Amino acid sequence: MDQNALQEEVASLRRELARLNRHRFIQIHNSVPRLILFQLYRGLAFGLGSVLGATVVLSVLVWSLAQINFIPVIGDWATQVLDVIQPNLDVDVEVQDKPDQP
Repeated sequence: MDQNALQEEVASLRRELARLNRHRFIQIHNSVPRLILFQLYRGLAFGLGSVLGATVVLSVLVWSLAQINFIPVIGDWATQVLDVIQPNLDVDVEVQDKPDQP
């Protein structure tokens, strides 16, 4: 390669590197506070999505298994799981404001 071609390649690489450094993704990751905030939001979104997804999948699975009554083992097991999952709404709770004085 001659000297002019080499200089042109280096100049081209410099332009490309400058263009990449102006990219938004690189600018976010060059700042530590912005990187921490970005990773925090990313983690929160991942956690929330995982919990909601697992909730939907498990509820559909348990509901569909509860509908299978002609297979006794699966139907009984699914009924027991539903009994555990569903809250008992008929519970009466009595709260005393002050304990009785003797």
